[in-house]
Amino acid sequence: MKKRYVYINDNDLSEDLYCDNRISNRKYTFLNFLPKNLSEQFSRFMNQYFLLIACLQLWSLITPVNPASTWGPLLFIFAVSATKEAWDDYNRYLSDKFANEKQVWVVKQGVKTHIQAQEVHVGNIVWLRENDEVPCDLVLIGTSDPQGTCYIETAALDGETDLKMRVIPSACMGLVPELLHKIKGVIECPSPDKDIRRFDANMRLFPPFIDNDLCPLTINNTLLQSCYLRNTEWACGVAVYTGNETKLGMSRGIPEPKLTAMDAMIDKLTGAIFLFQIVVVIVLGISGNVWKDSEARKQWYVLYPNEGPWYELLVIPLRFELLCSIMIPISIKVSLDLVKSMYAKFIDWDKEMYDQQTDTPALAANTAISEDLGQVEYILTDKTGTLTENRMIFKKCCINGIFYGNESGDALTDVELLNAVDSHNPDVIRFLTVMAICNTVIPMKRKSGTILYKAQSQDEDALVNAAAQLHMVFLNKNANVLEVNFNGVILKYEVLDTLEFTSDRKRMSVVVKDCQNEKIFLLSKGADETILPCASSGQQIRTLTEAVEQYAQLGLRTLCMAWRELREDEYHEWSLMFKEANSTLVDREWKLAEVCQRLEHDLVILGVSAIEDRLQDGVPETIETLRNAGINFWMLTGDKQNTAIQIALLCNFISPEPKGQLLLINGKTEDEVSRSLERVLLTMRITSSEPKDVAFVVDGWALEIALKHYRRAFTELAILSRTAICCRVTPSQKAQLVELLKSCDYRTLAIGDGGNDVRMIQTADIGVGISGREGMQAARAADYSIGKFRFLKRLILVHGRYSYNRTAFLSQYSFYKSLLICFIQILFSFISGISGTSLFNSVSLMAYNVFYTSIPVLASVLDKDLSEKTVMQNPQILFYCQAGRLLNPSTFAGWFGRSLFHAVVVFLISIHVYAYEKSEMEELAMVALSGCIWLQAFVVTMETK
Repeated sequence: MKKRYVYINDNDLSEDLYCDNRISNRKYTFLNFLPKNLSEQFSRFMNQYFLLIACLQLWSLITPVNPASTWGPLLFIFAVSATKEAWDDYNRYLSDKFANEKQVWVVKQGVKTHIQAQEVHVGNIVWLRENDEVPCDLVLIGTSDPQGTCYIETAALDGETDLKMRVIPSACMGLVPELLHKIKGVIECPSPDKDIRRFDANMRLFPPFIDNDLCPLTINNTLLQSCYLRNTEWACGVAVYTGNETKLGMSRGIPEPKLTAMDAMIDKLTGAIFLFQIVVVIVLGISGNVWKDSEARKQWYVLYPNEGPWYELLVIPLRFELLCSIMIPISIKVSLDLVKSMYAKFIDWDKEMYDQQTDTPALAANTAISEDLGQVEYILTDKTGTLTENRMIFKKCCINGIFYGNESGDALTDVELLNAVDSHNPDVIRFLTVMAICNTVIPMKRKSGTILYKAQSQDEDALVNAAAQLHMVFLNKNANVLEVNFNGVILKYEVLDTLEFTSDRKRMSVVVKDCQNEKIFLLSKGADETILPCASSGQQIRTLTEAVEQYAQLGLRTLCMAWRELREDEYHEWSLMFKEANSTLVDREWKLAEVCQRLEHDLVILGVSAIEDRLQDGVPETIETLRNAGINFWMLTGDKQNTAIQIALLCNFISPEPKGQLLLINGKTEDEVSRSLERVLLTMRITSSEPKDVAFVVDGWALEIALKHYRRAFTELAILSRTAICCRVTPSQKAQLVELLKSCDYRTLAIGDGGNDVRMIQTADIGVGISGREGMQAARAADYSIGKFRFLKRLILVHGRYSYNRTAFLSQYSFYKSLLICFIQILFSFISGISGTSLFNSVSLMAYNVFYTSIPVLASVLDKDLSEKTVMQNPQILFYCQAGRLLNPSTFAGWFGRSLFHAVVVFLISIHVYAYEKSEMEELAMVALSGCIWLQAFVVTMETK
């Protein structure tokens, strides 16, 4: 792994080694805009085709019309696209300029100086005041707090609105502000990356500040770019990553455009029409050359020479190629871009998708894929915060085999539990202590004297508040010293080490020293599957296992609490290993997990907590409606199996027995998973023809084995099943399941609300984020963001259907009008000696290419082929939408045949006029053509009524 060495307060070295803090999100520069934009536009076959046609028209010998008839529309369309790109890039430039020119304080030659943010270099010491924005990634070295702590708001970085505490490294403890101006040292850190949750580095200060001991650094010692300093008078840090090399800068970038099913189909149609055009050109070219040799040379007024150049045979075919080039509509791309932008605005403006409770409107971040909403076949959804409110309420608990809250329905009002607290029951007191201090919660005292808890996890917030209601009040956190008020008695604990929660460990622990008796304890909480196996050998956990199952049957979220007293020598020996693992720069997370496992064993299991997470309003109705529309649902959650099944039943994912049937895929080994998978597949094949509602349930362990060793069988199961419940899955497994369904050519939509859903959302064809209590990470990464899950019904059934049908109409219509005028030209060629003469003049063709773009655009935007009420009441209509008018071969043949019929009509009108008044033939032909086009717009629109 590459490393970077940051020399603290050494301006000469930092300016030479690394870039300055200039931020640039621009896609283009002044010099590369034209070639880069043209390269992007000509990457599409359609644009390459029209460039070829335009270049051929420059050959005066073969062009039957003025080159302006193609060059004009081509330049117009390219100019529109280039102008849009240039405007977007200019806005990015203005945003960058505003950020780069902000004023910040840095230390130069021992003196604080005011400079622009773009002039900050790696190694500079940056000073921040309260409410200042962090200009680059800093390693914190000093704060106004005597304990070396500060608070930051990371909403702009990860969407979390809760304050997070940051601490200065141990090497900088006790340094006064005057010394911070003169501090020297080196920070050894990894090369820039975009992982905002990790920073594995070491710092060494030079004498006289400290000896050469190595001080490990983590993400808790950093202030990342775009965070804000809160509730802290001042803080200072060393710049380690600047400019586009910050963690935020590395994660920026312009997302790759997604290709919709409609775009893919248009490309196929373009290719098919191109092949048809080649056939027409060959036939007409051969016929024209035969007529020229047999008839034209006999006519004295044609003035054909007896002998021509070697390429004479190519002249007539190339003329017909130019005449038939209008078969492929030159304006379709800009027309689609325009109407898709309007569809996105319709979503933004929809008041019925506005969440008044959170003041959150719907937002379409991606303007290019609205029609895919009307073709969704699979929806993969998170549970917590997506289907549920993510408002955790402590409901029940089981402590030392005693169940609390079963009779009253609420453990916090259970008389038995309150009496146990008042009588200082040791097991209950330890259980409440773990609830109160085994967390990362920050207590904030309001002006009124009450305490507000800032928690990164809603589970932790519920546990700490519940402990406070049971008289175990978490009062204060000064550096590593925690203060807890229990029935008027202040208890103090010193946090020695924190074993942080990870998705792999599924638990967190803290090592604390009781300041009253100097004893050292390990306090742990986590999922039952990771805590119960760590229980001491003689402990009976049968009652606790039953409690977990019972609470899961009620749809409650469970956590197990445990503790263990540590010997002092045992802790010191382990602490050295923990410090060594914490200082490594390679595989730090893996080594830390291994060291943590050495301590988390022989635990005394205190009990189980059960937290309720209520369903959002309208979730069951929304899922039932979308399932009736033919859309399949998969629920992907980190919760245990029974909890997920109960939520699925409440949400109408599956039907209860006997109408519904649940098939379980379990196993810890390959053989067990293989047998379970075969049994479920056999049942699925048998019941696939029956109306029974069948779903399968799989946990993360079995899923990992199935995806790795039995992918083909699991893929078959995914095709057969309409509903799946995947439990205990990790963020990477969620993304793998989306890729699995996409590999089966299904159109997928992923919806979630938390940072653990981002990979799933970005992998799916359509990503929808919910602006929930877990922050804005999912909403920022998604194509569409909504305030509540229930708005998904309107997003798909109304906006998705309208967008798809309007785009289908526009695409058909664009091809129709192009084929219509092309067929007229082909028919005319048979009475013009098959010579490649154009029926229409150049001005008419150019006006046609440009003006008639607005007709289908206007018609598609105004078209409402079925009322919203009808679609909502009859969601089965979505089947018609998914079948697709554009994808239906009979439909293709329909507008192909109509365009030929109308071409004959217009041509006959033109010939009739030609017999009486030659000069008016072209004008009347264009009038007749216009009438047919407007008539066809009306007919196609009415066909969907």
